Amino acid sequence: MKNIKLEINYELRQMDELSEEDAALMRKAMDATDHSYAIYSHFQVGAAIRLKDGRVIIGANQENASFPLGTCAERSAIFAAQAQYPDQPIVAIAIAAKNLHGFVKTPVTPCGACRQVMLEIEQRYHQPMRIMLFGTDGIICVNGGIRDLLPLSFIDENMH
Repeated sequence: MKNIKLEINYELRQMDELSEEDAALMRKAMDATDHSYAIYSHFQVGAAIRLKDGRVIIGANQENASFPLGTCAERSAIFAAQAQYPDQPIVAIAIAAKNLHGFVKTPVTPCGACRQVMLEIEQRYHQPMRIMLFGTDGIICVNGGIRDLLPLSFIDENMH
């Protein structure tokens, strides 16, 4: 038997430690929480994506009484970007969440389905995206892409 250890490298920053470009993207994600339709969970999530050409696309979670029919902020932003600008790689994504008490203290991470979609986007454009997760205690910055959050992932080449 062989024991193998996986490690994740990330930075914990404050808003004033982000570049101007990254801080602007995070503010867009925070603003996007106001576009959430979260009447059941009252957990509003916003995402903002920066494309290679500099455009920013936002998304917000959308709930439905039939819970599986809702969608996450990350996927709503990614799918909107892909539908409108399919030739533009996503270079960064910022995610923010708030509940009835305001923005969350500890950053929330993308769910498994969103991580898989993010992986497919990175594969499609052959480049990782910068991932920034907002919390009032600090912003987690993942520079190596989604594989840092989705190790041992299932990708297209696994099927061949």
